[in-house]
Amino acid sequence: MLQFEFIWILLALPLPWLVYRWLPAAYQTSAALTVPFFDRLTLAQSGESTGRPWLKILCMALIWACLLVAAARPVWIGDAVALPSSGRNLMLAVDISGSMQDRDMLYAGRRVTRLQAVKKVVGDFVIRRSGDRLGLILFGSRAYLQTPLTFDRNTLFILLNEAQIGFAGEKTAIGDAIGLAVKRLQDKPEESRILILLTDGSNTAGAVAPQKAAELALQAKVKIYTVFVGPNQRRTNRFMENGEEILRTIADATGGYYFRARNTEELDEIYQQLDKLEPVEQDQEYFRPQKALFYWPVIAALSLMTLWLLGSLLGRLLSTSKQQRD
Repeated sequence: MLQFEFIWILLALPLPWLVYRWLPAAYQTSAALTVPFFDRLTLAQSGESTGRPWLKILCMALIWACLLVAAARPVWIGDAVALPSSGRNLMLAVDISGSMQDRDMLYAGRRVTRLQAVKKVVGDFVIRRSGDRLGLILFGSRAYLQTPLTFDRNTLFILLNEAQIGFAGEKTAIGDAIGLAVKRLQDKPEESRILILLTDGSNTAGAVAPQKAAELALQAKVKIYTVFVGPNQRRTNRFMENGEEILRTIADATGGYYFRARNTEELDEIYQQLDKLEPVEQDQEYFRPQKALFYWPVIAALSLMTLWLLGSLLGRLLSTSKQQRD
């Protein structure tokens, strides 16, 4: 289907005729330039002006019409194409609090920060999620929606890799992150409301307690998979144990699973397990591909102008040659 984005521009089609009809002609009272061969130039042009003036007017009118059609932005709109209709509505909540900068994770034989390890593994997970709507929440002392649910995995991947420690504060607001995810998922199909929460500590900030947030998630039928990122070596840390207990409770309460990742290999295994989640049917969405066509009338106008100039030049050459023979 052909459509013009600025069809009102075509109202200017009669503008040259209106200018010619109603505006007075401009007269030059004094010569601005002396041309020694003026007489010969007049003779050369006489053949063109007395030959076929209607052809010149028709050519100029067609050029004007083509330029206006191009300015009106013609677009060809194709048939509706269905977007992927099966997948999950999956929110990722990633901890970027101060503790995520601890350099105690191994990746490719070298030590990296916990956040760097998460970016690598979660980034690969995101790219593999063809057909899923993905969203990204970053949280520290507060939780922020970085990307709403979208099929655009590449943009989410870029925004995840641009996340920096401290952007959301130094503490950890797990409850607020869950509450924000529930708010973004509650109007989606019940079978597809999934949150993957990834953190390395216990709740130390926020307005909502993790247990209360888990109750809200249960009421909204949001399933939460919790991933606790810890160091490679074994540590006896009461603070860490509390964090693990909270995450395990949240997962159990919402029908999800709790995972523990001590290194990048375990973290990758976790996301391979999450890959096996069953897809569910979504509402069918469509889009219509569009193809710009403005260059065709531009090419037509340039072609007509070229033919006109070549014709004028040929007429002048023939007229000059005839005058020289006479």
